[in-house]
Amino acid sequence: MQRNSVLNERHRQLGSKLDGDTWNNMPIPWSYNRDAHEEVIATRTRAALYDVSALNIVQVSGPDAEAVLDQMLAIDITRLKPGTARLSAEVNESGALVDDIMVMRDAADRFRVSHGSGATPQTLARLAEGKQVEIVSDQDVHILSLQGPLSRDVLAPHVAGDLAGLPYFNHFPTTIFGKQVIIGRGGYSGELGYEVYCSRADAVFLWDSILEAGKPFGVIPASWNALELTRVEGGLLFFPFEMPEGDTTPWEVNMDWAVDLDKKADFIGKQALAHLKGRERVKQAGLHVDHHAAVEAGAPIFDGSQQVGVVTTASYSRLLMQSLAMVHLKPTHLKLGTSLTVRSQSGDFKATVVRTPFYDPRRLRTHPEKLA
Repeated sequence: MQRNSVLNERHRQLGSKLDGDTWNNMPIPWSYNRDAHEEVIATRTRAALYDVSALNIVQVSGPDAEAVLDQMLAIDITRLKPGTARLSAEVNESGALVDDIMVMRDAADRFRVSHGSGATPQTLARLAEGKQVEIVSDQDVHILSLQGPLSRDVLAPHVAGDLAGLPYFNHFPTTIFGKQVIIGRGGYSGELGYEVYCSRADAVFLWDSILEAGKPFGVIPASWNALELTRVEGGLLFFPFEMPEGDTTPWEVNMDWAVDLDKKADFIGKQALAHLKGRERVKQAGLHVDHHAAVEAGAPIFDGSQQVGVVTTASYSRLLMQSLAMVHLKPTHLKLGTSLTVRSQSGDFKATVVRTPFYDPRRLRTHPEKLA
């Protein structure tokens, strides 16, 4: 069944036709009347407002909520304190990634799970059988994501609470412009940012209020094309596009940080992950491509006559003046500076293995307090 953001009329007013590919059964504002590269510049230098309500949010609550999630996810849920969130690998019995997952703990027995287009609903339903747990897909919640170095300056005067003191990947219930919300610090842009979880009834008012408050700061609304450009610059993964093999393991996309093999509880795929660690067929990496445009996903990568990898996602960054490619390479070809060839539909292009993220490789932009 198709979902719709209550903000669709705002997106149409900005030039979106909402007639492109849907994501999670929701039409997406892929483009507005403004050039997406200008929206990227706003995100990087000021702040931009995104509607990311297409994310699936599932409420998981009850006495067995923690145990069910601990069985489904590769991280140790028992270590997650109320008010914090964490990204996790979710794998099947063979150790292959099956969804994008962020789990947010609101209380001892209450969680919100944000997931993509993978197997989470089916897995949760199966694990919940016979357990004291309630699983509810939240069809009301809307998510407004303000991303950029000035995002805190825009929001803080209107938030009841200490926004400046909110650590990365933490959240708290509060009010903003007088409306009850949950605000979390995070995002998908590689910048300082905040996500406002609100009700459908309040979403249009809050969208308008944030943009009005942001006018003196140069804040603009931004499309999903801009979000895609920023996430590639930031080297951020997107299921299933960075997992083209169909049985990609967390180790192969550098998601070691999303697996706690030492946790006491067993979880789906734990034995397989332990066996596969150190047996990676490919590894996630980045290329600078000698081309004036983006190459296509799926383009093969060669070292001479030998295919050594494939492009998973690519873009042309006007900010960095560089054609970027997120890729899977054989572990033998990961050394920085390695010269390779991308065989694109537009021709063969020289490419060089580079450090990722392409933008802000030390990820200081998301943690500006480290610069203080």
